[in-house]
Amino acid sequence: MTAYIVRRLLYALPILVGVNLITFALFFVVNTPDDMARMQLGAKRVTPEAIEKWKAERGYDRPLLWNGSAAGAGKLTDTIFFQKSVRLFAFDFGNADDGRNIRHEIVSRMVPSLALAIPVFLIGIAVNVTFAMLMAFFRATYIDFWGVVLAVSMMSISTLFYIIGGQYLVSKVWSLVPISGYQPGLDSARFVLLPVLIGVVSGIGGGARWYRTVFLEEMGRDYVRTARAKGLAETAVLFRHVLKNAMIPILTGAVVVIPLLFMGSLLAESFFGIPGLGSYTIDAIQAQDFAVVRSMVFLGSFLYIVGLVLTDISYTLVDPRVRFE
Repeated sequence: MTAYIVRRLLYALPILVGVNLITFALFFVVNTPDDMARMQLGAKRVTPEAIEKWKAERGYDRPLLWNGSAAGAGKLTDTIFFQKSVRLFAFDFGNADDGRNIRHEIVSRMVPSLALAIPVFLIGIAVNVTFAMLMAFFRATYIDFWGVVLAVSMMSISTLFYIIGGQYLVSKVWSLVPISGYQPGLDSARFVLLPVLIGVVSGIGGGARWYRTVFLEEMGRDYVRTARAKGLAETAVLFRHVLKNAMIPILTGAVVVIPLLFMGSLLAESFFGIPGLGSYTIDAIQAQDFAVVRSMVFLGSFLYIVGLVLTDISYTLVDPRVRFE
């Protein structure tokens, strides 16, 4: 197991380098360092001297990928890509283009993101699995039929509809919770209650339909027929056998969303004014702040790889047949 984990982490290095290279290329295809300087300086007529000064202060005065004027290894190392990307592997994110420390922003914004993402994650799994088991238990009945119709209908509705409709109905008409904003501490509960509710409701359709398919596939296997032949009640078969053996696909769908717990929800945080990592990323994209965008993409890629490794490890906990040589 240890050797397997080490190999997976080593495989992650070229993946992270490739992700950084693609992000770098896509960003600078659209924005040159001169464009970034003009936007950050915020003036209609910026002098060339001011642009060069801004670039020199932030390390954008070097060539992008290849420095033909440097000697030896400096042709690769004395470039924007190398200088900005290598320190990410030590989780040294540096400063944003506006001068603020990126690590400090990540740490301070992680709490609001987790306050929103963790309840959505836990409650969502519980609701989706329960709804799916209900449809599987009453399979081929009107409950199952209308449950699938409801799930497909909910899948077909955009998340924006849930957000805007929830804000209008719950916040504006009923005035139960604030329409947007965030307060730290215990007061955060009334600000994240509506985003959590919308996050859970908007995910029921796809999640329940997926888990229903998993449960129905397991219910058609030989061990289920054997359990029924022994006289076990349908509820016992469903909870003691089907649910246990369906844990691998459930874990696959659950553990890989770990990056979202840290990265936050882009739409929800933006619409509800929650100062989390999702809104931080959106603001950085709008401001063309490459330092923040690069850091958030790297962090998201790293957490996704960690999630995949944890998924593989969790397989061995729920299924003794899974072993890594």
